[in-house]
Amino acid sequence: MSTYRVAQVAAPGGQFAIVEREMPQPGPGHVRIAVDACGICHSDAFFVNAGLPGVRFPLVPGHEIAGRIEELGEGTQDKGWHVGDRVAVGWFGGSCGHCTPCRQGDFVVCENLKVPGWAYDGGYAEAVIAPADALARIPDALAGPDAAPLGCAGVTTYNGLRRSSARPGDLVAVLGIGGLGHLGVKYAAAMGFETVAIARGAGKADFAKQLGAHHYIDSTADTTVADALQSLGGAKVVLATAANSDATTATVDGLSPRGELVVIGADTEPLGISPNQLLMSGKIVRGHPSGTAQDVQDTLAFSALHGIRPMTEVVPLDQADQAYQKMLSGAARFRMVLTTR
Repeated sequence: MSTYRVAQVAAPGGQFAIVEREMPQPGPGHVRIAVDACGICHSDAFFVNAGLPGVRFPLVPGHEIAGRIEELGEGTQDKGWHVGDRVAVGWFGGSCGHCTPCRQGDFVVCENLKVPGWAYDGGYAEAVIAPADALARIPDALAGPDAAPLGCAGVTTYNGLRRSSARPGDLVAVLGIGGLGHLGVKYAAAMGFETVAIARGAGKADFAKQLGAHHYIDSTADTTVADALQSLGGAKVVLATAANSDATTATVDGLSPRGELVVIGADTEPLGISPNQLLMSGKIVRGHPSGTAQDVQDTLAFSALHGIRPMTEVVPLDQADQAYQKMLSGAARFRMVLTTR
């Protein structure tokens, strides 16, 4: 095919329109991916609204990409990639390789991180050019629409838990059971943690148990979240997926001594935590970014092994604008995914 379709916005805050473009060729160290599916992440709004520096328009967002390699750039076959390989690209869309974090092997905090939809055109499209160091292999057991959201929502929750201080049998709480949190609960249970789900309203208790939670805490109940966690023995880790600083702050006193708050839900408001809450019991507050391509591949493999799939609503690329608006409204349950076939 000599052309391909993309869903793009022409100006900040604009609507998505389907546009045909000339098919690009991958340069050295890059591959062209035929996109099967792309998740719509809430952080796409930062790009659409020009909320981050260096965003260029027209913009094609999308950093939860699943597809097949259809053309190799020079040098990529030497790295083990072949036409037809099923691959995913997530928030980690490649690194510079020369900044201090990269030289230390900490590629996910690269100072020049190449996020798809920011550094280059993303996955709201029928094809994507991506650097080979961004590629993760998709297991045969995972369909494209299931694999796509795991490149961001999946790896962020999975990696946040596995790199925490919690060990099997420890009490681990997941704050929020939305697009990130529903996966966080599933991963926590599969990792052998005594899993607590925290959300608003008593009506979500049954759903939390269906996801695998052993306990449910209603954050609107008379008992505070911190007291409820302490009544269970105190949480070794709280994975804060909710984009709400007040709700995140409310969990700190529910941590056990040397407990850890792992923040992955983005909010511009500051956390209301005092030094005294941390000092006497040695508590830790840590922000956690998503994960490298290898971390994405580990997430995909773990998900396939344990039968973990995101809850998705799949729509064709033509409906990108409607799907994006549904994500923004909070009505998605829980990940909107665009497909090209």
